[in-house]
Amino acid sequence: MKHTISELEDIASQVRRDILRMVHAVQSGHPGASLGCADFFTALYFEVLNHNTSFNMDGKDEDLFFLSNGHISPVWYSVLARSGYFNVSELATFRKLDSRLQGHPTTHEGLPGVRVASGSLGQGLSVAIGAALAKKINGDKSLVYALLGDGELQEGQNWEAFMFAPHNKVDNIIASIDYNGQQIDGPTEQVLSLENLHAKFEAFGWQVITSDGNNMEEIVKTLQYAKSLTGKGKPILNLMSTQMGYGVDFMVGTHKWHGSAPNDAQLESALGQIKETIGDY
Repeated sequence: MKHTISELEDIASQVRRDILRMVHAVQSGHPGASLGCADFFTALYFEVLNHNTSFNMDGKDEDLFFLSNGHISPVWYSVLARSGYFNVSELATFRKLDSRLQGHPTTHEGLPGVRVASGSLGQGLSVAIGAALAKKINGDKSLVYALLGDGELQEGQNWEAFMFAPHNKVDNIIASIDYNGQQIDGPTEQVLSLENLHAKFEAFGWQVITSDGNNMEEIVKTLQYAKSLTGKGKPILNLMSTQMGYGVDFMVGTHKWHGSAPNDAQLESALGQIKETIGDY
């Protein structure tokens, strides 16, 4: 391993502090699912992904990642900075005028690590599949990763993509679903039930694996296992259970923190629950 599980957990702890401080500073952003996905992003960028921080858009001979649920940009920005794509101090510009760190990731500011604008839900998997096909055409053996939200699956374009990939044997892609059961208007089961996702993805022809996205050791093992399944004729789907707001007792498990920023007292309480490990920006 590049890092021990303890080291990865320390990085994820710092990422959660970054998320809270970024969103609080501008009283805007999406802390809930960002906190829930901190372990996944840390495992991906610090342990699993074959990537180059000397960023270029082509990404030849390196793994690519696409964030479909772009509203959780705080966690991605933190991990990109902490892994060396840009200076950590730039996190202080999140959502401010003329910042490269927009509320949803975009490309025209030239932020290293971001290859496509996202946040218009339902589109990310289609883009990732296109990139995976391009790698196949170019003889590039690297992999493509994508992350989608569970509420996002209510968008129909996803299911066209879920049909397309197995039919065309796009077996160099690993898609993960942030399965936290919450979306902006409430629990997904109340807004529009997703029913049995595991059975649905299998019926569509994906190789489905499951994981606890808030257990660092398990998510690392799961992503490494997913890599071992590539190249065998099927796309890989990681159905990843997480808790929205993970790490902060008053945020965990509720849609109320999907897109709400903590006030001063709430920030102090939240930071008191999450250890500073490698230094605040």
